[in-house]
Amino acid sequence: MVALKNSNTLAVRDLGQMAYGPAAELQRQVLEEVASGGPDTLLLVEHEPVLTLGAGFHEENLLFTPEQYQAKGIEVARTDRGGDVTYHGPSQLVAYPIFDLKRHGQDLHKWLRDLEEVVIVALAGFGLQGYRFPPHTGVWMNDRKICAIGIKVKRWVSMHGIALNCSNDLAAFDLIVPCGIKDHGVTSLSQELGREVCVDEAKPVLVRAFESVFDLQLG
Repeated sequence: MVALKNSNTLAVRDLGQMAYGPAAELQRQVLEEVASGGPDTLLLVEHEPVLTLGAGFHEENLLFTPEQYQAKGIEVARTDRGGDVTYHGPSQLVAYPIFDLKRHGQDLHKWLRDLEEVVIVALAGFGLQGYRFPPHTGVWMNDRKICAIGIKVKRWVSMHGIALNCSNDLAAFDLIVPCGIKDHGVTSLSQELGREVCVDEAKPVLVRAFESVFDLQLG
């Protein structure tokens, strides 16, 4: 069997804070690079306040009009990822793994479970115990979601990814029905640990978790 090019290399690009639209365009560019044989690439970003609407979006999960959200300083953006509506904003760590899934089992169910495992491993690095909560995708703590997950796969290369609440203002989630789930709230690393956990503290922990779960090495 011929080894796949760049099969165990992880490239990490820290985008800092970026609006959703330019980050989405960059994902598409990187996807083409990975599909052409480039290494699995992890984009790390904090978004300016935005509500992203997934392919499974239901109108009733927006509690205000787009114009009212814009008046609050929150963009509303339609996306091609799976899932419903979620919020991204400053002090939340968003990670977009642009990975060639032919290197990682070529199985969408496994891919989602592996992304959950990455977050569970990262939480363990903070001494926290996260868990899955079927049938909902994502990672939970104490009956509240700490990390949302939504993906799209094109030519077996994945885009979109995970949003880990670090020290972001959770009140923003009260403006929507997050992921269409009415009966459970959200939480963050800061809330669970009782201290501020900034994005810069969480980044290396999350990167190490990606390395561990996918058996990758920074390149």
